[in-house]
Amino acid sequence: MENSLYQLAEIEISYKPAFQSCQRPQIDCAHAAYKIILDNWNDNKIELLEEFKIVLLNRRNRVLGIVNISQGGISGTVADAKVIFAIALKACASGIILSHNHPSGESSPSAADLKLTRRLAEIGELLDIPVLDHIIVCKDHYYSFKDNGTI
Repeated sequence: MENSLYQLAEIEISYKPAFQSCQRPQIDCAHAAYKIILDNWNDNKIELLEEFKIVLLNRRNRVLGIVNISQGGISGTVADAKVIFAIALKACASGIILSHNHPSGESSPSAADLKLTRRLAEIGELLDIPVLDHIIVCKDHYYSFKDNGTI
């Protein structure tokens, strides 16, 4: 009998949702995505700190979940591609919607927002997890990269 030099753990992946797929909200447009995202945003922080979240979707664009990726300061936060796509892969998401808020209330994307969105969309293409939209969230309005032709 051979002695192994290394002890290795067995990895098992499972998924046990507490509800049926048809009970999840379905996103069919940017406005629907904005409403779902806004309903899951802390009202006390939306005009205070910049946060980055992703919406995980199945093949029928039903919401698997919303994940808080990062929280920053007044003028920025970090969106790490490795973290974003590790979560999407773990959740077996078929697509994702990116979202972050602008505490200033100005919903127009910055040059950094455009660059990040392009980069994440390219990574999503390689992994077959498309970035379907990027929503910049403000308390009473939003900017959709998809609706504005920037994704």
